[in-house]
Amino acid sequence: MVKESHKEEAKLKILAAGDIHGDRGLAERLAEQAEREHVDLVILCGDLTFQEQSTEGIIGPFVKRKERVLLIPGNHETVATADFLAELYKVKNLHGYSVKYKEVGIFGAGGANIGLFQIPEEEIYALLKKGHLKIDELKKKIMVTHVHPSGSKMEKFTKFFPGSTGVRKAIDTFKPDILLCSHVHEAEGIEEMIGKTKVINVGRRGKIIEL
Repeated sequence: MVKESHKEEAKLKILAAGDIHGDRGLAERLAEQAEREHVDLVILCGDLTFQEQSTEGIIGPFVKRKERVLLIPGNHETVATADFLAELYKVKNLHGYSVKYKEVGIFGAGGANIGLFQIPEEEIYALLKKGHLKIDELKKKIMVTHVHPSGSKMEKFTKFFPGSTGVRKAIDTFKPDILLCSHVHEAEGIEEMIGKTKVINVGRRGKIIEL
């Protein structure tokens, strides 16, 4: 009985969301949810702004509630803007990096293969590979991207946003337990399995994940 209780306590609880696009009211509601759900981490999967505008009031609501935040840029903001927000609010930009929390390795890369601030597919893969190197030995892993992988169901929800071959290569190579992404608004909440990886489009309303 004691062992079961200890196992429960060791779970990592995450609130993940993306595509906030400068919506301060949405950021506030998500921060309230994070506090109410007693999550360990908040992960923001890119497109925090709308075309580099509206950076205020997006990270602040989470920090005010002392939430631990990981973020990546989308295709609506540059890596420099994501770095600026991370430094300003003392949170972590996961773009090309990784963290370890409760024996779970989390690594990521932002940007997309289309949009205002495009990143080539080979660079997306290289950034994910770089982040994965630091947490390679861990048994549980979460990969965080903005764009969805090629060959996924999410591609069927849009004619304009192709899936990323770089992200798909990273799934096939590193085999994370979970991939968190956003980007395709119409595919919000969609979950599917690619190999042994559960791919989740977390969307604007956010998703609670436990691992």
